[in-house]
Amino acid sequence: MTSVLFVCLGNICRSPLAEGLLRHHVEQAGLSGRFLIDSAGTGGWHAGEGPDRRSVAVAARYGVDISSQCARQLHREDFYRFDLILGLDRDNVRNIRKIAPDDTTATIGLYLEEALGLIKDVPDPYYGDTRDFDAVYRLCDEASAALLRTLTKPSR
Repeated sequence: MTSVLFVCLGNICRSPLAEGLLRHHVEQAGLSGRFLIDSAGTGGWHAGEGPDRRSVAVAARYGVDISSQCARQLHREDFYRFDLILGLDRDNVRNIRKIAPDDTTATIGLYLEEALGLIKDVPDPYYGDTRDFDAVYRLCDEASAALLRTLTKPSR
């Protein structure tokens, strides 16, 4: 089973969308039993809360339900439970690497770099408007589809 953890700052806007979209693409491909997908935040301010209502709304507009997700903070166990831990921006990746145990079994990387080969951050839409959330959704949709293709290549 391939396991992927998406990480942003608070686990309420970007990483829930990335999680929901990879799940959606995995389900569409009939591969649900082959993947463990989750998300977390480097900070715990929103632990126990659902995703930001604007993330839920943009996902719902495209037929993806992320409303049942629950924010949580990245934990030490995640570094052994997941094969791939992907930060949504470079600050997230730096913070993930700072707290990663020396003997982590996870590969830590930047989401868009792993998915699309781009050294680029997924912008945080938190202080933005509907257009910003829509742009993040579309970017994560493209990246999640590409990531699934990469993860299911026979050579992997």
